[in-house]
Amino acid sequence: MRRHVGAALALTLLTGLPACAQSPERPAALPAPVAQALQRAQIPDNALSALVVPVDPRAADRIRHRAETEVNPASVMKLVTTYAAIDLLGPDFTWTTRFYTDGRVHQGALRGNLYVRGDGDPKLVIERLQEAFAALQARGVQVIVGDMVLDHSAFELPPRDPGEFDGEALRPYNAAPDALLVNFKSVILRFTPDDGQARVSSEPPLQGLTIDTTVPLARGACGDWRGALRARFDQADRIRFEGRYPAACGERTWPVAYQDPASYAARAFEGVWRASGGILTGQVRAGLTPPGVQLLHEARSLPLLDIITDVNQWSNNVMAQQIFLTLGRLPPLAMDAVTQGRPGPAAAPARTGRFERSREVMRQWWIRTFGLKVAPPVMDNGSGLSRTERLTPEALANLLRHAAAHPKGEQFVQSLSVAGITGTAARIGQRPDSAARGNAWLKTGTLRDVTGIAGYVNALDGQRYIVIGFVNHPNAGAARPALDALVEWTAALRP
Repeated sequence: MRRHVGAALALTLLTGLPACAQSPERPAALPAPVAQALQRAQIPDNALSALVVPVDPRAADRIRHRAETEVNPASVMKLVTTYAAIDLLGPDFTWTTRFYTDGRVHQGALRGNLYVRGDGDPKLVIERLQEAFAALQARGVQVIVGDMVLDHSAFELPPRDPGEFDGEALRPYNAAPDALLVNFKSVILRFTPDDGQARVSSEPPLQGLTIDTTVPLARGACGDWRGALRARFDQADRIRFEGRYPAACGERTWPVAYQDPASYAARAFEGVWRASGGILTGQVRAGLTPPGVQLLHEARSLPLLDIITDVNQWSNNVMAQQIFLTLGRLPPLAMDAVTQGRPGPAAAPARTGRFERSREVMRQWWIRTFGLKVAPPVMDNGSGLSRTERLTPEALANLLRHAAAHPKGEQFVQSLSVAGITGTAARIGQRPDSAARGNAWLKTGTLRDVTGIAGYVNALDGQRYIVIGFVNHPNAGAARPALDALVEWTAALRP
C-alpha cells in the first residue's frame, strides 16, 4: 500500500509552501505505547522530540512533541547528506578511478610508472579493484617496470586518530574517508575449526602483512570469542593471536579496521596486483599524477543510488563521509543564486574536497532549497558519527516532505531500510500483527546517549506519514522500544 504525492501538490511543495506548517487541529499527545515505553526505560517525556505529520501538508498533523528542539541525530543525519546528493548530483552519478602512465606498453610490460588517481569512490572494494587490474592486464600491462603511484589528492583531510571518536580504533565504522578509499581500510579475518585448531584466513591480501594462520581451540561456550583470541594489532606488519578460539563458535568472521590505515591502500594495491598475477619491479607509493600522462583505464563506481542504499540501509559511516566530501568538490554556489532560488551547480566535482567546503555547500543548498525560515542543520562530517552535528525534527520533516515531491523522490525513499525486511530496520515489525512490517521506510541512528529514527510510514488510513523521533538522554540505549512503538502506532492509524 503506497500513496504518492500528486503532481499539483508536488509543484506546491517545490515552489515555496512552508513544508511543515502546523495544522489548525491540535496534534495528539504522545501515544500510550510510546509514553509507557519511555517510562519503562526511565526516560522523561522531555527527552523525546517527535513528529508524525502527513506527507500531504494539507492534512492534519498527528503528533508534534518538542519538534523545534535541536537534537543530536546520530546516523539519521545521513538522510540530509544522501538527499542533498540525490538533488545535486543525481541518482546516476558515478565516481571514476583513473589509471594513467608516463611510459608505454610494449610486449606485456609497462615501462614507466602507473598512476592511480582516486576520485572519492565510496565502494572501491577488492572485487572492483581486481576487475580494474584485469582490464589493465587485458591491455598488455602484465609487468610494471616502474612504480605504482597512488594519488589521494582529490580530498584534502587533516590527520586523524581512528580511535579519537570513541576509543575503538579497530572498529570498521571508524574508518576515515580517503580519495582512494580501498575496501573501507578493513581486514576480514575468518576462523574455521579444523582438527584441534582453528584455521585463520584473511582478505584482502595486504602486501607485507603476516597473520597467524592457526590458533588453538578452547572448550566451553562461545561467549566472548574475540576477547578469548587475545589478538595483537600493535605491529603494522603482523596480526597475532595469543589466546584460543572456542570450538563451540563454529566458523566466524571478524571484520577489523587495519591497524595502520595510512599504509592500507599501498598494501592492498600491491597485494591484489601480485595476487592477480601482475609483476611490479618498483614500489607502491603515494604521489601526484603529473601533467601529460596517458589514460590507460577508467574504473567507474556503482551509481549514486546504489551507494546511498548501502549508506541508508546499513548506516555505513565512511561511505556517507565520501559522499559529503564529494559535495564539497562542487563549485561554490553564488550567494545571489542561493537567495533567488536559481538552480544549483552542475554535477561535476571540480575542486579539492574538504570538510569545510562540504559544510558550506550544504548550508547554501539548504537555504536555496528550504529558505531562511528553517535553520540549516549543524553539520560536521555528514555521517552522524559526531558529537556536534545538530538538527531539529521540524527541519528534517521539511526535508522529507521535499524529498517526497522530488522527481527522484521515490528512489530516495526506496534507499531506506524497510521495517521487518531489510537493513537496520529489519528488527522492527516482527510481531505477526504488525502494521509497520513492509510499510515503513526508515533510517535509524545510535550513539552513546542518542537514539533516533526517521522516515516514511504508509498507514492503514491510506496516508503516507513522515515519522521522526529522537531521544537525547543518558538512557537513550533503552529508548528503542519507544521509537519502535511510534512507528507501529503510525502504521496502525485508521480513517
